[in-house]
Amino acid sequence: MPDASRDVADSQPDELETVVVRKRRKGIYILPNLFTLAALFGGFYGIVMAMNGRFDMAAIGIFSAMVLDSLDGRVARMTNTQSAFGEQMDSLADMVSFGAAPALIAYEWALKGVGRWGWIAAFVYCACAALRLARFNVNTGVVDKRYFQGLPSPAAAALVIGFIWIMTELEIKGYEAEWYMFFIALYAGLTMVTNVPFYSFKDVHMKKSVPFAVIVLIALVIAIINIHPPTVLFGLFVIYGVSGYVIYGWRKAKGLQTSVISTSTDEPDERGLHK
Repeated sequence: MPDASRDVADSQPDELETVVVRKRRKGIYILPNLFTLAALFGGFYGIVMAMNGRFDMAAIGIFSAMVLDSLDGRVARMTNTQSAFGEQMDSLADMVSFGAAPALIAYEWALKGVGRWGWIAAFVYCACAALRLARFNVNTGVVDKRYFQGLPSPAAAALVIGFIWIMTELEIKGYEAEWYMFFIALYAGLTMVTNVPFYSFKDVHMKKSVPFAVIVLIALVIAIINIHPPTVLFGLFVIYGVSGYVIYGWRKAKGLQTSVISTSTDEPDERGLHK
């Protein structure tokens, strides 16, 4: 007669054969974060140059950070290396390069000459940049992708730093344009936290074929920028900085929806907008 106790024992799993599965340690993608760190360095470099009175180099540092900031997200999507860490890193780098750095450079160049009003304007700009970035992070899933809600922080930084750059090239000292700097800093800062829609260019797909004339136009724009970069870049960002109000006024006049906040996170055709 078979031993029942032996059959029961044989049916029990052997504790020595238990396989221990260890979770794989998560790493950090190098390539997109290199661009983010380089953009962060551009903002830090701008601050250091401003402290040494080299405002032309400070401007170059901030505009270089803008170019690098526009590349890190694209590189991450192209290489499929998006991560929550990268998103947070990008936001913190933006706060330094397009929030704190422009405010400090503007204060060092001209705003300290108007006393408490100067540091108030610099702080308003810096605070609005922080508020704009925080709002962008929480509204990512509910905003019409074709538009930014308020002036994006790199464009705001370009208005502030572009003005300093062109004045430096014209050999105009900060104390001669301190009140102009005051109003530009307030305009750029407050426009960041408005609900005014600014075109994001995110519906422009680089992988699609374009007419030959488009390539010629791009080459022409690059040539025009090289004529005098401070003037051309500042002029382009001035146009962009007021374009949102033009779009807002046009939509309001036509009775169209003006807010870029969607009523649904699905956004099949991105038409669900509040007024």
